[in-house]
Amino acid sequence: MNIEIASSQMESLGNPTRLRIYRALVRAGVDGLPVGGLQQKLGIPASTLSHHCRKLIDGGLVTQERIGTTLICRANYKSMSALIGYLADECCADGRCVETVEAAEA
Repeated sequence: MNIEIASSQMESLGNPTRLRIYRALVRAGVDGLPVGGLQQKLGIPASTLSHHCRKLIDGGLVTQERIGTTLICRANYKSMSALIGYLADECCADGRCVETVEAAEA
């Protein structure tokens, strides 16, 4: 992952409504949620949900699949893992790790 992708994904999650949507989809697991169920669960208008889902889809964090007349939203777990890995990969590379500091203070 490069910094532009990570930045775009973090920007996508930087809105409280989008973060609520994303968390609901992460919690839903691989089956995802139908758009109507997601709307009902979060209590937001359809147009608002559509706008925010588009941002998450554009950021690569959410996918949508039409099954018959139902539109299913899913968290993209591969992208989520890549973003988390990008943030954690170089943890403490230029300094002491928090675990070391906490152990020394105990």
